[in-house]
Amino acid sequence: MSTPVRYDEQYCPIARALDALGDRWTILVLRELASGEQRYTDVKRALPGISPSVLSARLQQVVEQELVCEVPSEHGTRMRYALTDRGRSVLPVLRSLTRFGMDLLEDPAEAEGLDPRRTVQACLVAYFDPVAAEEVGVDERYLIRTGDVEITLSATRGPTPPKPPVLVVEADPSTLFALRQGRVRWEEAVRTGAMTVSGPQSAVRRMRRVFALTR
Repeated sequence: MSTPVRYDEQYCPIARALDALGDRWTILVLRELASGEQRYTDVKRALPGISPSVLSARLQQVVEQELVCEVPSEHGTRMRYALTDRGRSVLPVLRSLTRFGMDLLEDPAEAEGLDPRRTVQACLVAYFDPVAAEEVGVDERYLIRTGDVEITLSATRGPTPPKPPVLVVEADPSTLFALRQGRVRWEEAVRTGAMTVSGPQSAVRRMRRVFALTR
């Protein structure tokens, strides 16, 4: 296993951040845990190409850095991993990397095995605009159906009490990526049936504004 590059000789916050996050697998482990508690096997399955020894080392590293904590399962058999408050402070970095890398991706029609939950995180959650959400000024929910999952997003920032969704959007992961990358327009996706939208047009306009889907 190669020794990670260190930048300790530089008194620089960027250098120190790279000490903690600069390894490719470290940032991807945190990406997986951003969606909630995961078992070792869950993280391993989500990261094809990582060896068991490297994954174990990276998990140990982020635990030691207090970015991640170990959570005993209900039955006390398998340990789960979860982000700590310090780990959650990395989420804006992950979202910035998502936005930077989005236009570097190839055509999603050529991609295989798109993960539905990760797709919603990348194509919608990472683009949540808190300023637009404040300007919209409504507390409403949007249900996203893609692949085999249903995920409810909110027009407001932070935890909110559950409410029925005002809008239901259904599309496969590749369509959501194509929409985000500007390869297909919202209206075209609806017209061709690649995406179905149920709800008032006023809610559609608000959702598109809050999640920066107006281009």
